[in-house]
Amino acid sequence: MSVQERKERERANRERLIVATARELADQQGWDAVTTRRLAERIEYSQPVLYSHFRGKREIIGAVALEGATEMASALRAASSGADGRRTRVAALAHAYLEFAERNPAVYDALFQLDGGLAFAREDTPEPLKDAFAALLETLGEVAGEGVHPALFTELFWSALHGLATLTRAGRLLPEGAGERLDLLVERLAVL
Repeated sequence: MSVQERKERERANRERLIVATARELADQQGWDAVTTRRLAERIEYSQPVLYSHFRGKREIIGAVALEGATEMASALRAASSGADGRRTRVAALAHAYLEFAERNPAVYDALFQLDGGLAFAREDTPEPLKDAFAALLETLGEVAGEGVHPALFTELFWSALHGLATLTRAGRLLPEGAGERLDLLVERLAVL
């Protein structure tokens, strides 16, 4: 291995460590606790080393979001591919989405609540974000209904899921109605 290859590998490892540590700190204490100073202390590198990888917290949030988008896409595809029938696939997808949001609050915030400097719904949208949307579209597109644009329907359904995830997390919805709400969403929005 050349010196250059070793340096590139070490740089990639440091970058993964920064992202993993930011994510861990955000999971434990919230995104307000994630500062370059605290990250530098935790990973035992100087702040200038952090800044050689990321210009600041915004880019770190963006890196966590991209990693999370990849994980979300995988979880959604796994859930829907293991289900038989359109209704079951849509329900499995919806459950997987809400479960991902609940299990990964810091990642979910990085994806959809915080400014990570990422473009959404544009030509320059990063591939992991496009792929996460594609994971929704693959299942939801088939239940959009005649004459309804599949991507538009997917955006609407995704918006409803995001609303459920956000309101549930904020304690604005009664917990005992969660299953019924999700069943109603699947039944009323998807053409099954």
